[in-house]
Order: sequence, then C-alpha cells, then structure tokens
Amino acid sequence: MALKVVGSGLGRTGTKSLQTALNMLGVGPCYHMIEVFQHPEHVPLWIAAGAGKPDWDTLFASYHSAVDYPAAHYWRELAAHYPDAKVLHTVRDPEAWFASTQATIFSPQSPVSQADHPMRPFFASFAGPIVEHLHDRDFLIRHFLDHTEEVKRTIPPERLLVYEAGQGWEPLCQFLGVPVPDAPYPSENSRAEFIGRVTAAHGDPAEFARRLADR
Repeated sequence: MALKVVGSGLGRTGTKSLQTALNMLGVGPCYHMIEVFQHPEHVPLWIAAGAGKPDWDTLFASYHSAVDYPAAHYWRELAAHYPDAKVLHTVRDPEAWFASTQATIFSPQSPVSQADHPMRPFFASFAGPIVEHLHDRDFLIRHFLDHTEEVKRTIPPERLLVYEAGQGWEPLCQFLGVPVPDAPYPSENSRAEFIGRVTAAHGDPAEFARRLADR
C-alpha cells in the first residue's frame, strides 16, 4: 500500500476522531498512536526513523492514511515519500490544546514525561525538542503555532487542508473527493475517555507502557 493521506496535526487535535472518520470514508486503514500499542514490533522501526533510518513502506504496509504521533512528526518526510498523498493538518485553539496535553499525553504520569522510562527512546524519537518542555505553556503554544505555519509554508495549497474537527464532514469530504456519509462525524477520545480507556484496558498507564517495552 501507499499512503493517500498524511496527517501533520499534532496529537490532541482530534486525531482519534479523524482516524475513525478516514476509516469510514474508505481512506483507511488509518495509522494512529494506538496502532503502536497494538503492534509493539513497530517500536524499533520508529526509533530507527528517529535516527534517520526510516522504513516507511514496512511501517505503513497495511495502511492508506496516517494521523497523530508518531507519524505527524515526520509529515515532511512522508509527504515527500508519498508524493501523491494529500496532507491533512488538524488544528484547535492553542490554549485548549495545551490544557488537553497536560491532562493526557504530557501529564506527569504519562510515559513521555518520565526520563527513566523504558519507552523513552521511542517517545524521544518523535517528540524532538518538546520532550524537555512538556509543561512549559509558552514553549508548547509557540511550537504548536510554528508547526502549523511551517506546514502551510511547505505544502502547496492544493495538496493541503487545514482542518478543525468541529467543521464536520463537508470540508474533509470535498478535499478527499468522497461523498458525505449519512452518519454523524465521529467524536472520540475526550480527556475523560482517553484516561478512562487506558486505565480500564491496562490499569496504570505507566505500568502498561513498561510492560509494552518489555515485549
């Protein structure tokens, strides 16, 4: 397979809902961070990508689209590797994004926040400079805004959609050239759902990540 859609939006910008939406629109299977937890054999491939030795065709052999971390970190490389893919950049209010990260993916209890965590090499492979600033509001909001501007400067307008989940199906379907489904746009992975799902499935999230790293 070859990717048809490259998601450049950062985590906590509606990417889990977007994954479901793309699957519903026939542009899946769609890769998302949750796929890494379901396929721990991908972890060394992502670490290799972070070291400048990516094997994109192996990572995405079963996928037609990719959103969320870790793929979003490599939006530039993936857009070049899959030149026919469209680039989908998800955004939200920067202040709301920062608050969401602090309660979920960058919370003090999350594996990415723990310097001695066994999954640290994986998270560091795509977190880049933000790994030392996970709770720095000004740094992260500037990173969020700069990231969007860099995507817009780099990707030709005809290849790019800057999209917010609240916009619903119409702009997304028009961009992808597919019919609007007769179903509501998905709404998934709120803060409460994120924490509840991980805890219910795996107990303590940090302990789950430790076990995952040992597999």
